[in-house]
Formats: sequence, structure tokens, C-alpha cells
Amino acid sequence: MLLAIDTSTGTSVAVVDLDGGILAETGTNDTMRHAELIGDGIRDVLGRAGVRPADLSGVAAGMGPGPFTGLRVGIAAARAFALGIGRPVVPVVSHDAIAHAWYAAGGTGALQVVTDARRRESAVTDYDGLDADGLPVRFAAPRLEPRDAVPAPRGIRLDADTVSAGSLGTVAELAVAAGRLPIAGDDALYLRAPDVTPSAGKRVLR
Repeated sequence: MLLAIDTSTGTSVAVVDLDGGILAETGTNDTMRHAELIGDGIRDVLGRAGVRPADLSGVAAGMGPGPFTGLRVGIAAARAFALGIGRPVVPVVSHDAIAHAWYAAGGTGALQVVTDARRRESAVTDYDGLDADGLPVRFAAPRLEPRDAVPAPRGIRLDADTVSAGSLGTVAELAVAAGRLPIAGDDALYLRAPDVTPSAGKRVLR
């Protein structure tokens, strides 16, 4: 059983069990209040699922693609919570959750997932169905494209403004069950450098 957290678009939190499915989920597509909402979201889903932190086997973290400010809130929360309960973090590409939900609902063939990356750009990932373990097959890695010039998809284009933490946790549970970890890297998929960089500092004269 996993706690799943994603802040690559809005804020979504869920408790997911491989056999029981999505036990509880909450979320909003608000892209500005991740830090304010995430703590309440965690408490809410754990309470509604009747799950204690010690019952969890890990925490699934959505690694993006997504904007720097929002995405880092969810990843930091996932890592802090996992550290607090002594469980591992399972990194998952956020677009994989969107793709899995689409295929699980009966979608077939090639799929292009598109989310807003701001600055007149879109984050784009291309998929080609689910593999034998039920995991999405990526045939093109997440990348940035001009919002008005995203290349035509091979199949269906899916523009998404939310990522379901329930679907994210499901992907993580499938990967754990199949012994396929890791399925994503530990580094967030910001796809571009943050707006703010550390100052070089002032030279101190003695």
C-alpha cells in the first residue's frame, strides 16, 4: 500500500493498494497553492482510507514533467514523509499516470500526453500502449515543445490539466509487483532551469 503525491500540475494525493485499488484520493487543479494544500491532503486521504502511516510500504512521488516551483513541493513532501516513516520513495513519471489511466479506461494505440509547461510551452510524452506488466510504454521521452507547434501525434493527443495521484500510485504498485524498480530517476523532470538561481555572493575584502 502506497501514499501517492503529485504536484506537477495541481495537487493530488491518494492512498493506493494493488489489490484494493484507489482507497482514497483528493486533489485540485489549483497551480498556485501546492504547499498550502498538500499537508491537509495527506491527512485527508489517510483518514478516509483508515490507514496509519506505519501501514504504508512506501510513497510514490510524481517526478514531472512540470514547472519547478510546484513540482518540488510534492517531491519534497514525498521524501520527507517517506523518511519520517522509514519507507522508500518510488519515483514515477507523472505523464505515465495520465497514460495509464487512459489505457486502463479502454484507450488503444499510440497516445501523446500534453500538459502545460507555462512560458508558451507544453510538456509532451509519447506512448505506445501498456506492456505485459500493465505499465505504459514510452517511445519518446518527456520534452518541451512550443505550445502552438506541438508535433502531430501518431495517434491520439490527450491534453491534461490534472494528474491523478491514484493513477500514479497504481503505476508504482504495478512496478513494485513486477520487480521493475526504478521506473523513473530520482531527479525531477523540470525540463528547464529554474527562474531563480543562487547568487554568486559578494567578495569580502579583508
